[in-house]
Amino acid sequence: MNLFKKSKDGLFKFWNKSETSTDDKQSNGIDATRFVILDTETTGFDYTADRILCIGAVVLQNNTISIPDSFEVYIQQDHYDKATAKIHGILKDFALDRLTELEALQQFLVFLGDSIIIAHHTIFDITMINKALERNGLPKLTNKTLDTAFLYKKTLLKSYIIQRKETYSLDELADKFDISKEDRHTAMGDAYITAIAFLKILTKLKEKKDKTLNQLFT
Repeated sequence: MNLFKKSKDGLFKFWNKSETSTDDKQSNGIDATRFVILDTETTGFDYTADRILCIGAVVLQNNTISIPDSFEVYIQQDHYDKATAKIHGILKDFALDRLTELEALQQFLVFLGDSIIIAHHTIFDITMINKALERNGLPKLTNKTLDTAFLYKKTLLKSYIIQRKETYSLDELADKFDISKEDRHTAMGDAYITAIAFLKILTKLKEKKDKTLNQLFT
């Protein structure tokens, strides 16, 4: 499928639908909802100076991670940081097919549609994407978002003896739920780990009778 050829129609539908249909989805329940679980690998953590190297995403619907319906794109880079390259492994001269930032964003938006976005520490990924959209003269994302770091805390027992941490890393969730970390620190690998963690979290929330779509946002 050539997503780029569809991008103009897809982008129009994206902003037309994402502002109107997500609230309706919340009343339809979790199983009927299309979630896009994403991760970005970046040159660093500065929202202004750093850039996205890669976007990876998988679709989750009906409690199933759809591997064939996944998305991965590498972006052409002028900015490069050797220190962060040691983490994500994306080297400057890797022989990869890379798109311009605008092309990558266009393809991603068509893939995303009006789905609910899930990520681990969502604010970082969404802010990086929104900064890239702004640079390219495109509107910011309007999709609803969920953060597995926040959702995981909802599964924990409230106790005066055991104090909850302020936040939990993706490594901690992978260890807690016995998820393989073989592809950790790749965008697609982290998106997949996050998707499995989300399914595990849903199971825990179901046990607490706290598993409607609306309840995930509270």
